[in-house]
Amino acid sequence: MKDPDHGEKPSESGASAAGRSDGSKLGPRNGKGKRKRRKSSASPSAIASQPGTAGMAGRPTGENEAEPARKRKRRRRSKSAKQQAAVASATQGGSAQLVESSLGERKGHKRSKKARHRRGLQGRPLTSGERQPAQQRAADSGNARSGPSASNGQTASQQRPGQRADQPRAPYVAASEPPAPLYAALDLGTNNCRLLIAQPTRPGQFRVVDAFSRIVRLGEGLGASGRLSDEAMERAVEALKICASKLGARTIRRSRLIATEAARAAENGESFLERVARETGLDLEIINRETEARLAVSGCSSLVDRETRSVVLFDIGGGSSEIAVIRIGDSRSNRLANHITHWTSLPVGVVTLSERHGGQHVTPASFEAMVQEVEGMLSRFDSPPVEALANGASGSGFHLIGTSGTVTTLAGVHLDLPRYDRRRVDGLWLTDDEVSAMQARLLSWDFNARAANPCIGPDRADLVLAGCAILEAIRRRWPSTRMRVADRGLREGLLTDMMADDGAWRRSRPRRHQRGANAGSQEGNKA
Repeated sequence: MKDPDHGEKPSESGASAAGRSDGSKLGPRNGKGKRKRRKSSASPSAIASQPGTAGMAGRPTGENEAEPARKRKRRRRSKSAKQQAAVASATQGGSAQLVESSLGERKGHKRSKKARHRRGLQGRPLTSGERQPAQQRAADSGNARSGPSASNGQTASQQRPGQRADQPRAPYVAASEPPAPLYAALDLGTNNCRLLIAQPTRPGQFRVVDAFSRIVRLGEGLGASGRLSDEAMERAVEALKICASKLGARTIRRSRLIATEAARAAENGESFLERVARETGLDLEIINRETEARLAVSGCSSLVDRETRSVVLFDIGGGSSEIAVIRIGDSRSNRLANHITHWTSLPVGVVTLSERHGGQHVTPASFEAMVQEVEGMLSRFDSPPVEALANGASGSGFHLIGTSGTVTTLAGVHLDLPRYDRRRVDGLWLTDDEVSAMQARLLSWDFNARAANPCIGPDRADLVLAGCAILEAIRRRWPSTRMRVADRGLREGLLTDMMADDGAWRRSRPRRHQRGANAGSQEGNKA
């Protein structure tokens, strides 16, 4: 029988197993063929193995007698070192827990040295505390530059270590890429106060970082008095303070804050904006109707199909309604507003029309009266006939685009949504028959039934039929087989124009292999 360390192993027969006269025994042969005497039972090792000595562990009595001497020596050395450390700790007043922890640390250190060869291809595993990967550090630095803000639907499991709960998650950027700049657009209309903060992404598109919308009814009572009421201005100022806090919490590269028809038509509109600047620090500008029409078109550029040759786009607001005739032709510009051939702004909206005709109790007769009033305004608008806009007998190259709360409400009721969902509404196609059916359905409901609908609610229950009347007048002027719904408007147009003016989409990011080549060249320069 061969021993891997010590060569041939002698048998334990004859004199090797017999006792000697001096009480000692002959142990197994060592590597040089000599027998080694084993200690008698009265040796210190035997005494140490007896019970009663605290913290001392002796040699097991059932140890294999055939074990090689070198292995036994190594074992005794390791045990004696542990025993000496334990005795020293006990002598100095250390507890048994300290002894166990010191031994555990030695074992862990031993295991960590042995486990080095088990690391994967990605290198040493990262700790959860002190160090962070380069990509996460880049995202943290970009988020720190953006500043704190309100939460944007981020769960606790998605937050990074050290990130506050009210801080939105920064978008992914490579270590060599700077974070995308932030743009802000605010629209203070006759009925709503809306804010959008976004980052440019792919050409012509952006990612919304934060948003705010509140019904303030700034134009309430404007048609009768010609002035903004104190209650309406107070509601608007409170909403604008929230917008100011959101803007102040971030680093905004460029912003544009506008006010539309209510501030434009009111006698005290300018003084109201001065009050807004004093109390909120926001400097709003009153835009004219042509600018408002162009912004509405710019916000809906991506909803016009490539096959479409002409579009009538309308934005039914609270105090005015903008209509633009767009003829694209063969050469299409990147900015859809450049294809506007005719436009108009009607001095009527859902708030002003419902105040004149009543919005809570609407009968078919009062509804028709509202439609005829708007038709009279459209009759003075000089625009090409629908036959000239449509391409061919089927009119497949012409359609309507509606961007307002009226058309989005119709789409939500048509889809029978349990709650309004912008993702399902924006870009939805409705046929002419479907629009007529939805208008008839809303007209058959009383005020309580409209307020109970989740896509309308009590805030819009008295305004939705006035918006349907404006929509019906537009449909009679430009009949079309289909209409596309746009849940977007002036804010999206403001953001699109600002990003295009800054060339935010021209600075294309490097591709993956280019980023790798750039990183390699940087490492070579450092070397």
